[in-house]
Amino acid sequence: MKKVSFAEFGDPDVLHLVDAEEPHAGPGRIRIAVRAAGVNPVDWRIREGQFQQARPIELPAGVGLDAAGVVDEVGEGVEGVAVGDHVFGEGSDTYAEFAVLWAWARMPEGLTFEEAAGYPSVVETALRVIDQVGVRAGQTLLVSGASGGVGSAVLQIARERGITVIGTAGPANQDYLRSLGALATTYGEGWVERVRRLGRVDAALDLAGSGVIRELVELTGDPGKVVSIADLGAPVLGVRFSGVAGSMPDALAEAARLISEGRLHIPVDRSYTLSEAAAAHVDSKAGHTRGRRVIVV
Repeated sequence: MKKVSFAEFGDPDVLHLVDAEEPHAGPGRIRIAVRAAGVNPVDWRIREGQFQQARPIELPAGVGLDAAGVVDEVGEGVEGVAVGDHVFGEGSDTYAEFAVLWAWARMPEGLTFEEAAGYPSVVETALRVIDQVGVRAGQTLLVSGASGGVGSAVLQIARERGITVIGTAGPANQDYLRSLGALATTYGEGWVERVRRLGRVDAALDLAGSGVIRELVELTGDPGKVVSIADLGAPVLGVRFSGVAGSMPDALAEAARLISEGRLHIPVDRSYTLSEAAAAHVDSKAGHTRGRRVIVV
């Protein structure tokens, strides 16, 4: 099978499309014929070696966590899913023609494989950080870097919970944030005052890692009311860095429910082929997306 792999840490050009042995579903796992794989910032952070001290991996290594596809192997002890089912979930080395998943859910009716591949990690992350930052109904949450996949999920989930959201994004994404129910403003010079004019901030999330931790602490008045998923230096300022995933099966179930009820929709901003994985990483690191980037197999 074809698979994206890298044999050394470094820039996107270390990624190569190679021939590899097919993986197989062990106990408690399923294998899918991958139709699409989600592109997440964690993918290029791992490729760069940023997490090697905390979570070392052996090289050569594959890439990708999220995927959607057709079940073609069911491991021992797995119930409730059969060969031929359409699922989305999380596993390993998903930038490939086949991948093993350890968490999955059936794809909601009407969802394409491309769309489905964009949900797993971002919904789990959104649910986790909203809970960790301790924001409640009737309060206001500031989201820095709100137009990407996680931001899109945060805005919609917060809206469902009765939380007011102020979102920052580039000029081109202001209407998009408003369409998701957020109060929108641009980042850049003067952004703190623009946020203040929109209302009091009870809690804040840093989703972009754009060096705004000090300002988020200033706006909330408490580093304990700020959570970052993108700035590894956040703990120096007393801010929690959230990098350990919670329950992916629970997150997938919640995603499927919200999607089926028409309460959650994350658009696909751009699709790539397996051979364009390096370009996908370049674009992911550059940010400025509206929704998700996915690799179509």
